Amino acid sequence: MALTKEKIMNQVYNSMDFRKSEAREMVEELMKIMKETLARGEDLLISGFGKFVVKDKRARRGRNPQTRESLQLRARKVVVFKTSGILRKNINDS
Repeated sequence: MALTKEKIMNQVYNSMDFRKSEAREMVEELMKIMKETLARGEDLLISGFGKFVVKDKRARRGRNPQTRESLQLRARKVVVFKTSGILRKNINDS
């Protein structure tokens, strides 16, 4: 099961003393800050959780698996997530 923005908002609402609209606004603003940071090409480090790293991928040859037709994939940026040692330990110990 996936953790959605709506579920995050409900957890903030239930665990903190905020109105539901305030919890929604807080989560939306946090997501906005994260998106803007990554869009600028900057890394995003959240202590105890991990690091989102923006990487450049070169153009390369690819293949359509259905038609087996060769094609050229364009260069692009991708976001890679690296877990912190603390999170990795928590995941492996549970």
